[in-house]
Amino acid sequence: MEKVDIIGGGIAGLALAGMLNPGRFDVTVHEQRTELPTVGTTLAMWPEAQQALSRLGILGAVRNHGAIIKAGALRRPSGEALLSMEGEGLLGVSRPELLRLLDTAVPVSVRRVAGRVDQPSGAATLTVGADGVNSIVRRDSWGKRSAAKPTPFLAVRGVVPGTPSPHDVGEYWGRGEIFGLAPAIGGSNWYASFRSELGPDKVDVAEALEVTRQRYANYSSAVRDVLSQANPETSLAQRIWTTPPMGRYTRGSVALVGDAAHAMTPNLGRGACEALIDAVTLGELLNDQPMDQALATYNSRRVIRTQLLRSASYAMGSIALAQGAQPWRDALLKQVGKRVAGAREKAETSK
Repeated sequence: MEKVDIIGGGIAGLALAGMLNPGRFDVTVHEQRTELPTVGTTLAMWPEAQQALSRLGILGAVRNHGAIIKAGALRRPSGEALLSMEGEGLLGVSRPELLRLLDTAVPVSVRRVAGRVDQPSGAATLTVGADGVNSIVRRDSWGKRSAAKPTPFLAVRGVVPGTPSPHDVGEYWGRGEIFGLAPAIGGSNWYASFRSELGPDKVDVAEALEVTRQRYANYSSAVRDVLSQANPETSLAQRIWTTPPMGRYTRGSVALVGDAAHAMTPNLGRGACEALIDAVTLGELLNDQPMDQALATYNSRRVIRTQLLRSASYAMGSIALAQGAQPWRDALLKQVGKRVAGAREKAETSK
């Protein structure tokens, strides 16, 4: 039996624990939380992430507890659509529900240790950092230069009762700020991002909600209505942090997965998806190959892809949160929207 210590029991950590062969690996998951979270917003599962959930054996359960994301639009603050977006094939599931279902995929042989890990023991055959953007494992093995960097942006998000109208679903792009609205099981999922001095560490949710209401006071009635219903008990607020570029996700007997390896801004909606794919890829390789070969293959499969997504997400965030270039950005989006609509109409006519 080879001993594997997984530091972090979030999406990536639970998924990896669920993939590793219990007949070969003696697995311990270290998680500072004593219970699974009860508050969290909807995550979009792209097709590749759904394949990862299938290999874990829980895709059917996720579908039963999720919602299909069909369509939306990029909008002005007034609600006017600039560019329609098709979401065919996307599956939305709340973070707490996804964590609960991933937890059911973990074999009973896996040991759970509650408490914060300030220093990896180094006693395991493999130590896996699944401990998020401010990873202790990354800092310990990659040094101070690998420390996470705070962005100027605050993320405030939550769930409110009621299903949004299809005419209101999408992202509202303003001057240096965005607001998103989408259907969720049992309500509406919303999120906002803008420059703020709150934080960067612990952010008071009630204070962040009040700042958000003031910031979006001139947005459409749909946005204002959602924010009027938001409360601290069903909302989250935190500074957005990112990791610096990395050329490898393994070093000796240490590997990184998820946000510990490639934390990115949320603008492409790929963070949770790539964490799942990391974990399932690494788990399958470790099950099938010798340790050194598995880690080398993991690097070759995951580093370039996720680093490109990290850069693309940052670029998209820069466009979405533009301040001075907003009029030109919106005019370009509107032209693109007209061309996309025309292409769709032509395709429908030719059927």
